Amino acid sequence: MNIRHIANFVQWSQDGAIWNGYFFTINAKGLCHVYDLNAIGTTLPADLEEIDSFTLDKSELIVPHSNAVTFGNEYYAQGDEFPLLYSNIYNNYAKTDDPKTGVCLAYRIQRNKNKFTTTLVQIIEIGFAKSSEYWCSENGDVRPYGNFVVDGKGGKYYAFTMRDEAHTTRYFEFDLPKLSDGVIDETYGVRKVTLGIDNINSYFDCEYHNYIQGACFHNGKVYSVEGFSLKNGNAPALRVIDIASKRQELHIKFADFDLDVEPEMIDFWNDECYYCDAHGHMYKIEF
Repeated sequence: MNIRHIANFVQWSQDGAIWNGYFFTINAKGLCHVYDLNAIGTTLPADLEEIDSFTLDKSELIVPHSNAVTFGNEYYAQGDEFPLLYSNIYNNYAKTDDPKTGVCLAYRIQRNKNKFTTTLVQIIEIGFAKSSEYWCSENGDVRPYGNFVVDGKGGKYYAFTMRDEAHTTRYFEFDLPKLSDGVIDETYGVRKVTLGIDNINSYFDCEYHNYIQGACFHNGKVYSVEGFSLKNGNAPALRVIDIASKRQELHIKFADFDLDVEPEMIDFWNDECYYCDAHGHMYKIEF
């Protein structure tokens, strides 16, 4: 395996996603920056030039932490350039009366030349996030908020969460909700889909993911980065989970490649794996 430093960008962010070379990276306040990976030259590492920046729609009402960001498989309207973009709340409301555990937001992206806009079009929530039988530990977890990935080709939605007492990470498979699913939420003016226990296709436990960060789905596998740094005892790492076999296939410690910065983003484009850390360094991971 090899990890190559290919680019730098200056804006702090959480996770991000790539579509046709457009790299969307979002911070915890709903600010998204867009870069064109097609513009990366031959001299590496390159400095990515920002195409545009914008704030996610209805961020004054609800804003995702964007701990996990991914594109789906459904287009809001015929002729749209981008499928729906999903981003999760994670811990943005952890200290409020309604922490919105297990909630994910779906957006329509539109582009007019180099100007981008978004429209909030759907909310997806885990309806059993308080269940110690299924979701959380009986006495609580350090990070009960949950991450997710979307299998666009298979039409599946995978939510996963750290369960401290069992020291495992639990994965749930659902059918990916359609835009027409759910009921209108009067607060946000969009459909909300509540995924209940009856909606679970299957679930399984695997190795404990230590402070989950960004994640993506590629060729039947979940790629999940985690941790902060060796200094605080939470080493940055990558785990690859094979959905078919329901097991962890790979565990890579970034320190073995002299990398010790908090992981944030991971995604694939043209079957190549792109990874970014909290300092705005972009890498290609060659397996």
